[in-house]
Amino acid sequence: MIRATYVVETPVPIADVAAMMAGEQSAGTFVRVAGETDALRRRFGAQVISTEEIGRSDSPTLRSAWAERKGLNGPRGIYRVVIDYPEDNVGVNLPTLASVVAGNLYDLGEVTGLKLVDVEVTRDYRERYDLPTMGIAGTRASAGVEGRPLFGTIIKPNIGLSPDQIADLVETLCEAGVDFVKDDEIAGTHPHAPVDARIRAVMDRVRRHRDRTGRLVMVAFNITDETDIMRRHADLLAHEEGTCAMVSLNWCGLSAVQTLRRHTPLAVHGHRNGYGGMGRHPLLGIGVRAYQVLYRLAGIDHMHVHGMRGKFSDLEEDVTAAARHCLEKISEGDDRVMPVFSSGQWAGTLPFTLEQVGSDDLMFLCGGGIIAHPDGPAAGVISLRQAYDACKEGVPLDVHARSHTELASALAKFGGKT
Repeated sequence: MIRATYVVETPVPIADVAAMMAGEQSAGTFVRVAGETDALRRRFGAQVISTEEIGRSDSPTLRSAWAERKGLNGPRGIYRVVIDYPEDNVGVNLPTLASVVAGNLYDLGEVTGLKLVDVEVTRDYRERYDLPTMGIAGTRASAGVEGRPLFGTIIKPNIGLSPDQIADLVETLCEAGVDFVKDDEIAGTHPHAPVDARIRAVMDRVRRHRDRTGRLVMVAFNITDETDIMRRHADLLAHEEGTCAMVSLNWCGLSAVQTLRRHTPLAVHGHRNGYGGMGRHPLLGIGVRAYQVLYRLAGIDHMHVHGMRGKFSDLEEDVTAAARHCLEKISEGDDRVMPVFSSGQWAGTLPFTLEQVGSDDLMFLCGGGIIAHPDGPAAGVISLRQAYDACKEGVPLDVHARSHTELASALAKFGGKT
């Protein structure tokens, strides 16, 4: 069975609403029809596992024309609802799976708030979908980093640089000691910097750095586009000895990401920009666990989780939950994905991140935290490593900074931004 968990607000008895949800998303509709036999319903009908009241609301969170026509505008209950759907209703079809666990539920008239908060699948069922090609272990092996987080950065300015200027910056960052560099999410195939030109220019410098030092820095090129174009860019990137392709998950969609995964051995770096529109409201959209399960079934290798005490709105507990979920296995094999922290991160936000996640298996990206370090990008990278050493030794950053100038400079520059 495929188990989905929801938070539902409704003025209608929850048993009726839950049964309606199960029927709407499986073998039933609003009225029994010819051919809807008891045997068919037993085999293909969804089952309501539990309903639990978790709160009350004085007024509807969302308007419903149906509820207004019925005069149901007063107090309503908020419930946690768990429903099991037969795997045979889906087979191996990721867009259909998403349609089954979500679909028209958001539009039910009886519902004035609904959020899909979790999707659970059996390990056997998960094995029928695509696995990461690199995941955590492969990413570490490719970047040559063991025993600590991967420290990386983002191309800044994020737009406006030519391919040669981007290549110059990446060369500087490679020399500075970064493990990972990525495009920004708005970096597309611009007239002033087409993706193919960026790939060729940047990878030439990355290979030269590898030939000099033996280190192949992982660069995630944003190849977000129409599916066939993404495949062509992935082929060029592989030909140029690149290792990672970045995709804006929400704007490509499950099918395109799954197609890309099956086409290329590159690490797929999943950027979730736009997720706030799905996840920020407590009674609308999709929760991070459900969201991540769906894209993990598409076979991504890395997943953005935003950052601790950064520039975005995320609650610390939500970032923590997202990262820890990335590190949970949902298959018999190792299908964990690398959680990627970004958004206003620097050496000072690293200790709390490590404490909350409880693991070094993460990618810690600092745009300004590296590039805008007052002593230059190399000092920015060193400040991160010094902060990590302080964490491992159990020494407060301000104490460690007394004998580590790069960390001291970072604290002086960014210290008021946590």
